[in-house]
Amino acid sequence: MERFAVKRGLEKSIGGNAGLAKLAAQHFENVQANSEGEFEASFGLLSSIKGSYTDQGKLMVDVVQLKGSDLEDFLSQDGGRESALASRKRWSAFLDEATGYTAKQRGDKAKEDAKKFSKAKSGIKMIRKSIEMSTTVTQETIDLAESMIAEIESMIEAGTPPSEGKVKKLTDLV
Repeated sequence: MERFAVKRGLEKSIGGNAGLAKLAAQHFENVQANSEGEFEASFGLLSSIKGSYTDQGKLMVDVVQLKGSDLEDFLSQDGGRESALASRKRWSAFLDEATGYTAKQRGDKAKEDAKKFSKAKSGIKMIRKSIEMSTTVTQETIDLAESMIAEIESMIEAGTPPSEGKVKKLTDLV
């Protein structure tokens, strides 16, 4: 399961999940949409592609590619390599249109989010260590820190990068 940042306003201009399914139909084969608007498709070496926009405005996709002997069989067929290249090209074009970002921009956004996750996790470790080592921290401050930690951890679990301000407030408590 992968999540991709989506350019502001693009989901609305595409038409949400229904528009995403139409977009998938332009790039893939056997496209089927369910009642929630999530689509399922396939093409070439991409044996299964499932996708939808999340409530957080991200594109969430689950892709299954051929592997092992199935991949070898696919590539050894007439036109197998060309079909594999076409699969990758269509996948990339779909992501470009569905997110509004190029491959490089998607990579930069992913790095940016990873950095936010890393800072949040290290901030949590730091505040817990500070509380453990300090003798002057009040129970009220500890309770506030733990509630902030719980909020940040739930954001991390949900795949939403916590803002730098939220993490800074936590680390400034002690």
